[in-house]
Amino acid sequence: MFTGIVQALGSIRASDSRGEDVRLTIGTGTLPMTDVQLGDSIAVNGVCLTAVQLEADSFAADVSRETLERTSLGGLSQGSRVNLEKALTLSTPLGGHLVSGHVDGLGEVLESRQDGRSWRLLFRAPDRLARYIAEKGSICIDGTSLTVNGVNGAEFHVNIVPHTMDATIMGEYRPGRKVNLEVDLIARYLERLVLGDQAAVPEQGITREFLARHGFRVD
Repeated sequence: MFTGIVQALGSIRASDSRGEDVRLTIGTGTLPMTDVQLGDSIAVNGVCLTAVQLEADSFAADVSRETLERTSLGGLSQGSRVNLEKALTLSTPLGGHLVSGHVDGLGEVLESRQDGRSWRLLFRAPDRLARYIAEKGSICIDGTSLTVNGVNGAEFHVNIVPHTMDATIMGEYRPGRKVNLEVDLIARYLERLVLGDQAAVPEQGITREFLARHGFRVD
């Protein structure tokens, strides 16, 4: 588990194909590594990876085909900057929200413009994730915990303060860029709880018909 508070900016030192998988070697920048052991989890752009090799200022992690298909990690090359966060402990301040490091899908940057001293970023989420994104709710973008300031269909926007722009890769965002999205854990589990026994039926979800059948107004 993570908090979505980026601890350091790292960079890709190598990306080596190994069959259908990839081994990434990641320079850790200012991330303290003295307490990291083999097998520990580190979030890279919001993706939970397992450290399989350790050096004083880098680590290597294997990325499966599933992860390459679901996230933006397959598009990283030597020199690409990445957001890094070590797994939380019981003493870690929960400055963001609970983040699993399991990416739900790829979003797209639509707009990045200055808004006072902050920046307003507009994104489009995959249609299947739109129902989990709510105004003033939490979302994790490339490993950064953010508050959703507004929602319009599958599009949503956030405001980024100068510190976050400097401390993460968000300063590099331009329209068309793909980003890793992880929706709020509570939203995902709440949907399953509302479904009740229907959750066991394949390909079922919360539809207008389901809500009407259970007494909800769907005008």
